[in-house]
Amino acid sequence: MSTDLYDVIGRRRDVRAEFTGASVPDDVLDRVLNAAHAAPSVGLSQPWDFVVVRDLAVRRSFRDHVEQERAAFAATLDSDEAKVFARIKIDGVLESALSVVVTYDPSRGGPAVLGRHAIADTGLYSVCLAIQNLWLAATAEDLGVGWVSFYREPFLRELLGIPDGIRPVAWLCLGPVTRLRTTPDLERHGWRRRRPLDAAVHHDRW
Repeated sequence: MSTDLYDVIGRRRDVRAEFTGASVPDDVLDRVLNAAHAAPSVGLSQPWDFVVVRDLAVRRSFRDHVEQERAAFAATLDSDEAKVFARIKIDGVLESALSVVVTYDPSRGGPAVLGRHAIADTGLYSVCLAIQNLWLAATAEDLGVGWVSFYREPFLRELLGIPDGIRPVAWLCLGPVTRLRTTPDLERHGWRRRRPLDAAVHHDRW
């Protein structure tokens, strides 16, 4: 049994502060995006698109928006949480080589999407599988990925000219890193602890 995949899964991290700013070679980016595009999808709908964002002005506009949303979130925290959150870097938008925005098109493969008739969100789940593939492929290439979730979808849709009906699911910062930390940032800063596996596994019934 090959342990390479398990090693990549174990090394994968949500990267913020470790980006070097170095470029991503075109052939490496192509491999990472091909891995994302190879993800399974409900009814073979492949409802994702990938917007590669290199433009610094666009990234600065997005980063300004992220900072506003960070402040809005911080205002909801009690004093102890706020102290912990103040130490946590939430993005690497300007430090990373580039960003990839992954979107969801619910009309792709329609109107009859095989396998989606009873669970509408299976299309969205498919996009998340593409994101995971991208993340693991990037890790295998010794790149870091940081998922930025401090944004409002209408803002990002307008910023990137995303058509109506298409949902932006993830802004992913991507690029070479100095290292991938052994302990995830949120755990390292004391924001949250991971659950042990035996607390998450049930047998036959909940």
